[in-house]
Amino acid sequence: MVYNCTIEKDGDMLIARFPDMPNIQTCGFTQEEVLAMAREALEGCLESDISRGLPVPFPKYKEGYPVSVSSHIAVALQLRELRGEQSQTDIARRLGLSYQAYQRLENPRKANPTIKTLERIARVYGRELSVSI
Repeated sequence: MVYNCTIEKDGDMLIARFPDMPNIQTCGFTQEEVLAMAREALEGCLESDISRGLPVPFPKYKEGYPVSVSSHIAVALQLRELRGEQSQTDIARRLGLSYQAYQRLENPRKANPTIKTLERIARVYGRELSVSI
């Protein structure tokens, strides 16, 4: 999963902003530094928002500079999106997991699903797991 940011020069600093995530702004002295800071800020914000159950927009902005999101965050966000209006309890029951075990899957700070677990989740949603490395 990739969010794109804009980079603007402000004096000696470069400022990175994410049009899809307007609450994120960071800076650096070089393009390499500002992109590293942008990834750290993006991932921190996504982890926090997902963990607190806040709505998180999927990336739409396609211009600017791409910033990849770590897999554990992308999986948590995608699971939450797939679940939609269904409760975590309902999905856990369909997967044969405890509520707490499923809840951890949607928490990027605690999730560490196996490929087999992801395959089971895909089947519950009538999807096919697609993994690219």
